[in-house]
Amino acid sequence: MNELLDLDRFPLDGLDGARGRALLAHCRKELHRTGMFNLEGLVRGEALGRCIAEVEPVLASAAFTHAREHNVYFEDEVPHLDPDHPALRRMRTVNHTVCADQIRGGLLARIYEWEPLIDFVAAATEKPRLYPMGDPLARINVMAYRAGEALNWHFDRSEFTTTILLQAPLAGGAFQYRSGLRSDSDPNHEGVGRLLAGEDDGVRTLELAAGTLNVFRGKNTAHRVTAVEGGVPRIVAVLSYYETPGVSFTEAERLGFYGRTGA
Repeated sequence: MNELLDLDRFPLDGLDGARGRALLAHCRKELHRTGMFNLEGLVRGEALGRCIAEVEPVLASAAFTHAREHNVYFEDEVPHLDPDHPALRRMRTVNHTVCADQIRGGLLARIYEWEPLIDFVAAATEKPRLYPMGDPLARINVMAYRAGEALNWHFDRSEFTTTILLQAPLAGGAFQYRSGLRSDSDPNHEGVGRLLAGEDDGVRTLELAAGTLNVFRGKNTAHRVTAVEGGVPRIVAVLSYYETPGVSFTEAERLGFYGRTGA
């Protein structure tokens, strides 16, 4: 695995050693401080090129174009909110998605299924154990955002999201987030409405480099990817891990995100 990942800088397979413990301490501190941590350059340059070479033909010929109007919750309605509430403002998201069954056996699958990586993410997020997702489509997704396309404001369904940026665009495609906007006990609909109206000065922008592993606490942190500019798409891999084995999307969710229900 060392030919794919820079394990000299990031000893994911040596968490019991001094350097591994220091890495974990740093990642946990960043999670508590900012809601995320980044391992910039974890995926080596040659491996990135091989990953892109594997996914680009599929993106060009067989990706699902996920285009939808949605609100920040990805729900048709929210209890106790009027349909015209500012927190339910409609936005547009467009990307092109490749599913796990389309890149089975490739480099991304090897990285995703590597036990030391799974153990590292679990330890960094202070979970007893994590498992690869059971869903044959959703366990790994590769998403491309082309010129003018964006992932608009939303909250994640899972507590943490793990991504690897495979290719950065020439311009645009910035990751923006607003920490502390809501909690499990306080939905803060008024604050969400102010964010969507552009009236929140707590928004932060993160410029990610290709090869960066990002672990992000997105359940209660609103976030988006701004519109890509230029002819180089933003390509990101989403690696889905859960605290229980065998987690899968419903058929309705698969149809909405991927345009099909089975592998």
